[in-house]
Order: sequence, then C-alpha cells, then structure tokens
Amino acid sequence: MRKVLAGMICAFWAFAQPLAADPVRIAALGDSLIHGYGLPQDQGFVPQLQAWLRARGADVELINAGVSGDTTAGGAARIAWTLADRPDGLIVLLGGNDLLRGIAPEEAKANLRVILKAAQAEGVEVMLIGMKAPKNYGPDYKAAFDAIYPDLAEEFGALLFADAFAGMAAETGGDTQAVQALLQGDGIHPNAAGVALNVAAAGPTALELVGRMAQ
Repeated sequence: MRKVLAGMICAFWAFAQPLAADPVRIAALGDSLIHGYGLPQDQGFVPQLQAWLRARGADVELINAGVSGDTTAGGAARIAWTLADRPDGLIVLLGGNDLLRGIAPEEAKANLRVILKAAQAEGVEVMLIGMKAPKNYGPDYKAAFDAIYPDLAEEFGALLFADAFAGMAAETGGDTQAVQALLQGDGIHPNAAGVALNVAAAGPTALELVGRMAQ
C-alpha cells in the first residue's frame, strides 16, 4: 500500500510541475548567405544569429534551410518542404543569385510572394531580408528590385530588414578596401567577421520576430 501511495504521490508531483517550454524554432530559407558558403560550420549566418539571439535571452533554435546558388525560384520550389518541418517562424534571404543572373524584378517578386503566401497560409511569422541591386543594372532595374522587399513586407505584414549587408556597410562606410577585408577570397561572400557585423545589424529584427511568436 505504501508503495502504491508513494507512486501516486510521485505521479501527482510530476504532473504538477510546469513543463519546460520548447524553444522557438525558426527556419532560415535562403542561398549561400544562409547556407554559410566557405565558412566553418559555426561561423555562418545561422549559427551566429542563433548565438546572438540566445545571448540576449531568446530560447530559440534556428534551422539552416539555405542552399548555395539558390534563386527566388528555388526558394519557392522548396518552401513546402521547409514548412513541412513545422517551424514557428521563417527568415527569408533570397535574391542575390537573381541579381547575378539579371532576373527580372517582377519575376523575383512573384517567387518571393509564393514563399510569403505559403508561410501566411500556415500561420508562420516571417522576417524578410532584402537585397540591394547594384547601380550598374541601371536606375530603373535598381528601383524596381530594391522595392520588392518593402512592398512584400507591407503586403504580408512581414518584418523587414532591408539590406542583408547593412552591418558591413555601416562598418565600412562603403570604403572598397575596408569592404574587401570583410569578404572571402571570391569577393562576394562575407567572411566570419563580415557575417558577425551583418548578424549584429539584423539581430534586433530577428529578436522582434521571436517576440511575435511569443505573443
């Protein structure tokens, strides 16, 4: 009888304890900037952002859904698979490879809209990270491409971080030599120090994303 009673008390005690909340799970959908091309495993955008958020008290797990070389079309093709993992939130950073290929802004925008509509249908909060077109594409192309991200963020109520390279830009003031010191040998992808600057710039918006999911 005593053993039965002791067992009942233990069971009651276990159920009475508050269950530890699972961490917020955020999938980061993107290209090589998300995947961490050319960097040690712990120095890419995803692990650095996760560490940044955790250092500020966010109980969060970031899932790396980056594929090097991916375009907005590739991201649109993969969004159902990414959402099948049932993340609480989604970070989207795509468009750089569209720029390298000179893809029409309206096409890139349509692809990103597919991603945001899919996330909206699943009730998944989104942080959209923008890309800035270079000036050599001409003013009309640049204006149309740069407008993609704020337009879609407004349309879908997503959080917007306007420029994936904002941290590096703020640090260097656009000085070419200083920028090169923050890039890998290919002159395109940020090195670990460049990623850290971009993460620190984007971090507050990501923290706001976590806050939205806690509401």
